[in-house]
Amino acid sequence: MVNFTVEQVRELMNEPENVRNMSVIAHVDHGKSTLTDSLLAKAGIISTAKAGDQRATDTRADEQERGITIKSTAISLYGTLPSDDDLKDIVSKKYTTNGFLINLIDSPGHVDFSSEVTAALRVTDGALVVVDTIEGVCVQTETVLRQALGERIKPVIIINKVDRALLELQVSKEDLYQSFSRTIESVNVIISTYLDKTLGDIQVYPDKGTVAFGSGLHGWAFTVRQFAVRYAKKFGVDRNKMMERLWGDNYFNPHTKKWTTKSTHEGKPLERAFNQFILDPIFKIFSSVMNFKKDEVFAILAKLDLKLATDDKEKEGKQLLKAVMRTFLPAADSLLEMMILHLPSPVTAQKYRVGSLYEGPPDDEAAIGIRDCDPNGPLMLYVSKMVPTSDKGRFYAFGRVFSGTVKSGMKVRIQGPNYVPGKKEDLFIKAIQRTVLMMGGKVDPINDMPAGNIVGLVGIDQFLLKSGTLTNLDTAHNLKVMKFSVSPVVQRSVQVKNAQDLPKLVEGLKRLSKSDPCVLTSTSESGEHVVAGAGELHLEICLKDLEEDHAGVPLIFSDPVVQYRETVMGKSSIQALSKSPNKHNRIYMIAEPMDEELAKAIEEGKISPRDDIKTRARIMADEFGWDVTDARKIWCFGPDTTGANLLVDQTKAVQYLNEIKDSVVSGFQWASREGPVAEEPMRATRFNIMDVTLHADAIHRGGGQIIPTTRRVLYAATLLADPALMEPVFLVEIQVPESAMGGVYGVLTRRRGHVFAEEQRPGTPLFTIKAYLPVMESFGFNSDLRQGTSGQAFPQMVFDHWQHLPGGSAIDGTTKTGQIVQAMRKRKGLKVEVPDVSNYYDKL
Repeated sequence: MVNFTVEQVRELMNEPENVRNMSVIAHVDHGKSTLTDSLLAKAGIISTAKAGDQRATDTRADEQERGITIKSTAISLYGTLPSDDDLKDIVSKKYTTNGFLINLIDSPGHVDFSSEVTAALRVTDGALVVVDTIEGVCVQTETVLRQALGERIKPVIIINKVDRALLELQVSKEDLYQSFSRTIESVNVIISTYLDKTLGDIQVYPDKGTVAFGSGLHGWAFTVRQFAVRYAKKFGVDRNKMMERLWGDNYFNPHTKKWTTKSTHEGKPLERAFNQFILDPIFKIFSSVMNFKKDEVFAILAKLDLKLATDDKEKEGKQLLKAVMRTFLPAADSLLEMMILHLPSPVTAQKYRVGSLYEGPPDDEAAIGIRDCDPNGPLMLYVSKMVPTSDKGRFYAFGRVFSGTVKSGMKVRIQGPNYVPGKKEDLFIKAIQRTVLMMGGKVDPINDMPAGNIVGLVGIDQFLLKSGTLTNLDTAHNLKVMKFSVSPVVQRSVQVKNAQDLPKLVEGLKRLSKSDPCVLTSTSESGEHVVAGAGELHLEICLKDLEEDHAGVPLIFSDPVVQYRETVMGKSSIQALSKSPNKHNRIYMIAEPMDEELAKAIEEGKISPRDDIKTRARIMADEFGWDVTDARKIWCFGPDTTGANLLVDQTKAVQYLNEIKDSVVSGFQWASREGPVAEEPMRATRFNIMDVTLHADAIHRGGGQIIPTTRRVLYAATLLADPALMEPVFLVEIQVPESAMGGVYGVLTRRRGHVFAEEQRPGTPLFTIKAYLPVMESFGFNSDLRQGTSGQAFPQMVFDHWQHLPGGSAIDGTTKTGQIVQAMRKRKGLKVEVPDVSNYYDKL
């Protein structure tokens, strides 16, 4: 039975100090959903008996079938600390009530669904990072931690699956301590690498209570603080002092009855305090239960003053172990204690997060409202994703109120990601129909929501595509657009089986695009419908959703195709020139390659079109060797005004130049979105406008004359500068036992993969191999690897970088690259031969 009501939750919302917004993040299969179950059982949402097996936050049927989380799920819980005495340990302020609202988001761990993690992190302030005891810190653990720190989110950690280390690996106490210590060190290395100075020291330490150890499946966990509280009572000492002694190189000498940092006494070894006081009772319980010594088990329980339920006493083996450990160290208690004591409330977090959240000036009304988490301030609400409702084709807008209060029926300004203050585009003024509280797969109606809380909104899904800002302040800027760590690089085209279903497919593609933060849908001029996703699995799930839910008609899918990028290898051999159709205007241009580091900086948002021109020019001159004058004369970025191609004005004394700037920019966006070689987007190319001759009369130099001319001259400059293709590359991390490593190398070599790191996980027979694998070669890689290693290798692939496609010129049909280009042109319904330069520029 749920042990809290919506009214209780609503009351707590008015006390933002008592709210905790947190996401559960980790590598795939490290046990996030299983751990979340114990919190839901504590709140009475699911039964304790099912916790660990039910995975209640996996609300979709395919999530339950596959055993992985696909969409992040939000749920609100009511929690308390074990005693009012614990309230003193919360740093931020004096607390009056021991009731806390925990808005929890369980996020997916699979690399392909990283965009869901980003959307979850944006609306939370703290993160529970789950790490597997045996596998340790993996590639995705690092990715999600980096994303969390980028959003200025404070992490706490739980080292999960400790039961496996005890039952399967049969490790000794000291080995287990060393394994914990190594894992915590790896996490702290990542935290210090990506640390944002404004956060202060957020590394995690067991003796500060920011690390828990446990088993989600068996439903038990503990923090050093919990044991310190027990022993402090028993020995009558201060619990904070006890906490410090229960971790690290601290030993209790039974001969002298004193604490020491020396590991020996008169030549005899002493036992580490963590092993003696914490691991010892756990090891004893495990050994007694697994050796079927029930009397010993009940003796230990009597000492600990614990009572087992009657039906639990009849159990044997692992079932009894589960029951005993759950009674001794309930996971929910230690997790709640860690979250409430160490994760920040919205009031604390928004003070330091406002700088990385808000695009406008730091002292305007909206920024102050966000900083103070003011429920009476102007409304500032960020919608991070759309959640499908049971009503077909409609979505809840899921987001977080950063300032003000959102109410049902309230009129708001809906600002999309391309909204510019003072302009009308990407802006709607509409009323919110209803506000709801997200409870896993269900929702509870709620009348209003003050700042600092996570909310679902009904009725605004028609006006926002994926994310956006809601406000009631005319001068408010947007909240920053989220940066995803994955790119949609794998695509498949979709057709309908029956021609009359085409309108349903078009509508379905729109809905699919809404339902996933990272999926891209497009229709080419030849009528081909394309869906692009982050990887094979992501695409498979998206297409299944499209066929079964969003379009609801039978579809035909092509094989997966990779999206390439067009670029140039050298500088244009001569200036390209193009005349306008009326022969009165001429544009001269040169293309040249751009530094890869600069292209990356643009894609990561370190250099963006919204930066101050002079500051940006200084950075580009100092870090990337640009000429300052050139850097100040960047006309625009492309494609989509944010991509990694630049248009630079290098002209001298041209009349009327500013009047054609908009037209040239439009032509540049068009050309950089569809390059000359295969109509793929361009990347890492810099175009210099060398000279422009314009007609004196404005009538003869309108958009109709200039836009196609610009596009033609850009194409000509590209074709004169040794055009090439870039292919996306995955970073693959493979965990494999030593005996199967040969198989991994064999499969990678066949697929143009190259290994750059290989290391053994200390204390286990597993090796971690890191390699680069072209996305083009990654289709079917999982099944190939399983075959090659008899199912012993587990790969994780995440998009890493772009690299030049080896294999000769892109325009020569006899080379490998040329053949790929021809195949792409054929697929897109273009003429198979790559156009000749002379078609694009006029000879003098």
